[in-house]
Amino acid sequence: MSHDDFAFEPVPGLPERPPAGERVLWQGRPDTWTLAREAFRIHWITGYFVVIVAWRAGVGAAEAGLAGAFAFGLPYLGLAVAAFAVIYALAWVQARATVYTITTARVAMRIGAALQVTLNLPFRQIANADLDLRKGGTGTIALETLGETKFSYLVLWPHCRPGHVRVTKPALRCIPDAQAVAALLAEAAETRVSQPVITRAEPATEGAAIAAE
Repeated sequence: MSHDDFAFEPVPGLPERPPAGERVLWQGRPDTWTLAREAFRIHWITGYFVVIVAWRAGVGAAEAGLAGAFAFGLPYLGLAVAAFAVIYALAWVQARATVYTITTARVAMRIGAALQVTLNLPFRQIANADLDLRKGGTGTIALETLGETKFSYLVLWPHCRPGHVRVTKPALRCIPDAQAVAALLAEAAETRVSQPVITRAEPATEGAAIAAE
């Protein structure tokens, strides 16, 4: 029987239902292969093992010909395949546990495979958004926040702008069709921020009214 670990969420990716007037505009998660490549550096690790396998196979071939090449290289080839599988599995788990949400009022990020964290970023607290677009349409949207809010790089990783450790910036990482998502985010944020903030003033007490007279 299948089981959804996040079935307790009233809305997938959100800890509670949006308040009246707030609508979900978009939801998505990282592309697994792109996340494995950009965050987990799977191509670098694969390249490293390819060099090791070629070196060991070359040593074996020099000592015992083709049979030696297989004998020396095959164990390292097995390690390379295992490393590739583990790294890809880690990226898949991270992508599967992640839900990015854009509403008419905020950006929400449900992240974390072992320790789940939900980050809410109202548009009025976002100073800037930077799009890093890659081939194939995937990309990362990094968010710069206002105020003194600090984020832990270790807690957010890999859902943060790469290399920015001192000032950690939350990011919608490796999402498909990133340019369209960035345009939607910009439009929603501009619409929200341009709306006036109306506060309800408390009525003056009778004593205060008399004193004013």
